Amino acid sequence: MEQRPVKQNSSRNFLIIALLALAALNVMLLYFWYQEKENNKTKDATIAAKTEEVLVTKMKLDSIAGQLDAKIAEIQQLGGSIDSLLKVKEQIESDRIKLRDVSNFDGRAYQQKINRYQNLLAEKDAEIARLREENGILNEDNAILKNENTTLRTERKTLVDTVESYASQTRQVKAQNRELADKVTVAAALHADDIMVTALNARGKEKDGGSYKAKRLDKIKVTFRLPQNPLTEQNAKDIYLRILDPSGAVISDMATGSGEFTYANKDMVYTAMQRIDYDNTGQQVSFIYGRGGQRFNEGRHTIEIYSEGFRIGQGEFTVK
Repeated sequence: MEQRPVKQNSSRNFLIIALLALAALNVMLLYFWYQEKENNKTKDATIAAKTEEVLVTKMKLDSIAGQLDAKIAEIQQLGGSIDSLLKVKEQIESDRIKLRDVSNFDGRAYQQKINRYQNLLAEKDAEIARLREENGILNEDNAILKNENTTLRTERKTLVDTVESYASQTRQVKAQNRELADKVTVAAALHADDIMVTALNARGKEKDGGSYKAKRLDKIKVTFRLPQNPLTEQNAKDIYLRILDPSGAVISDMATGSGEFTYANKDMVYTAMQRIDYDNTGQQVSFIYGRGGQRFNEGRHTIEIYSEGFRIGQGEFTVK
């Protein structure tokens, strides 16, 4: 029973120590918080000051850029060289872009650049004054040259009008010549007249009439006449035959002589082709074509004949 007060005193002492330690910790935390707050205030003040300095610098560069543009325009108008000024303009634009990086802003370096730019503007004022004076001296000579230029422009306009008139006449003549050449080409084209399609059976017996039974139709014979035409050149000519079945498909077999030719700037398949020597005597031309054992489809077939870029004739026959 005598030891209980001692235990109570120990517990009370421990509690007091703990409270004192907690109070000391709070004081330390409060101190650190205060120090951080003061540091942030200092940083904010520094950033604000640098931002203001950046804005002032930007305004100065904008003003210099505007003055430089005006001087470039005037010097160019007065006939002076602006190459170096264009390079300075590029440098100023680069400096303005770099101002966006506030953290790396160096006020002293930018002020040195601004001083150099301002000195350059002053030098260009002197150059502009000199150019104005030189241009004033040349005004009298320019007035004389202006009068001479006016006379020359008048004479030149008269000459240009004359040339354009001749050019227009030349174009009209060329157009007429092209039109005449086209007409001559068309007039000189071959024509296939009296087109006749007859049937040949397996024994070579020929039958006409234009309508034939499929089982008795082994080959067809296409005959036509090339009438006389004094405009047509007498030389070797390729004649192309196209046979279109009732569906409109071209009957062809590359193994037996079919192929392609060009008509109206398009590649077309032909059924058969032969080369003739055109002699302008009204000669007759014949094609004999068979399907190699295959029957012709029932229905109306179309015959088309081409030569030298023209379709020179058309016929038909029917298979029953």
